[in-house]
Amino acid sequence: MRKLEKREYDAVVVGSGPNGLGAAITLQQAGLSVLVIEGKDTIGGGLRSAELTLPGFVHDICSAIHPLAAESPLFKALPLHLHGLEYLTPPISAAHPFDNGTAAVLKKSIAETARLLGADEESYLQLMKRVVTDWPNIAHATLGPLTIPKHPFALARFGLNALTSAELLAKMRFETMEARGLWAGMAAHSIQPLSNLTTSAIGLVLMAMGHLRGWPVPKGGSQSIANALASYFTSLGGKIETGLYVHSLKQLPSSHAVLLDVTPKQLLKIAGHQFSSVYKWQLQKYRYGMGVFKVDWALDGPIPFTAPECRQAGTIHLGNTLEEIAASEKQTSAGLHPEKPFVLLAQQSLFDASRAPEGKHTAWAYCHVPNGSLVDMTTAIEKQVERFAPGFRDLILERHVMNTLQMETYNANYIGGDINGGIIDIGQLFTRPALRPSPYRTSAKGIYICSSSTPPGGGVHGMCGYHAASRALKDIFNLKPLSLK
Repeated sequence: MRKLEKREYDAVVVGSGPNGLGAAITLQQAGLSVLVIEGKDTIGGGLRSAELTLPGFVHDICSAIHPLAAESPLFKALPLHLHGLEYLTPPISAAHPFDNGTAAVLKKSIAETARLLGADEESYLQLMKRVVTDWPNIAHATLGPLTIPKHPFALARFGLNALTSAELLAKMRFETMEARGLWAGMAAHSIQPLSNLTTSAIGLVLMAMGHLRGWPVPKGGSQSIANALASYFTSLGGKIETGLYVHSLKQLPSSHAVLLDVTPKQLLKIAGHQFSSVYKWQLQKYRYGMGVFKVDWALDGPIPFTAPECRQAGTIHLGNTLEEIAASEKQTSAGLHPEKPFVLLAQQSLFDASRAPEGKHTAWAYCHVPNGSLVDMTTAIEKQVERFAPGFRDLILERHVMNTLQMETYNANYIGGDINGGIIDIGQLFTRPALRPSPYRTSAKGIYICSSSTPPGGGVHGMCGYHAASRALKDIFNLKPLSLK
């Protein structure tokens, strides 16, 4: 087992995903000496890119499209453009095709998006105009722990819709197939049945991000975000060590604070012996959600979607109607594998020529599966793509697949293929990973958790890391983090 040099740091961060790097940057900005330790040979966690299929075809191994990264209060406060990060924004953020050959779309203009929803135009405007207007005032509260908000009325307006189930909101707000389908595809990012409370929250946030900034693609791959964060961190004097998988706190050099970008399962293995019995019990009761089965393709040309709008979108939601998507997610949550799963697809190479050789393309897709499933969903996913893009399978040059076990082997935080660090339902929305005054503190002094298993949960935004580091700065060092606008 490789050992680190014997020197003391103010803080050690375990894990170099967006939250680990976000925590490390926040601590380093406060003038501390910080070490980041990464188990893999490359940094990034869920932000890595690689040639998974054929030479010259660059695929995002995990996350692909980044509306939350582009609008993250933390990332926006950092000069990441000076460290090589460039976003490319498709003209249509997301498209949702139907069996009749048409598609509903999410565009930057609220009015233009609403106009295409027919009879639901006014309903959509009433719903989204308020969320978009309020977002600057509620971003911190929404992307953080439960606290007394600075703008309680704006947050209450958001919460009134966000805490409802996606099915109920659709029933109350929309009547057309187009609006209901578009909404279902957005809400299904919550990775749970659409009948669950709070499933409207992610739909509202993603739609608001589309109207505020669009859903951008990082040029060169998602790895570009990790590289920019790491470059900025080291420019401040921070240090990163790769290739050292942490199994125990004994492996770490001396420090005043340790922040772990891990989920409760790994946290117990690494530091459980230092925790109180009540805290350990809470971590043991933590619940993980559905997993994902993922496919990457090297293609001989762009995907030939029937609906022309889909050829201008970075993200495609494949599931037809709200009823079909809701049924699929309900079956998956119950441990089944739907014949027609809801599929999230990204086509980055349409907007980033660096992803594939000239004239060729890449595509990325996944569907939800029961946690820990080893069922091969390749055929089911490809049938869903072919359903809305006849001729798609004839373009496949090579494919790369990952089931839930392979996802977890690749990134230990993806327990059973759960990419959200635990289900974000009403039972774990405010108590992840445990019911405590601060969700980032463990029961052991100086040990903190900074992963997506803490508020605000999954997504590439770094805010879990920022809030955990802010807590450590106050507790251990009596320092305040740099404020975010």
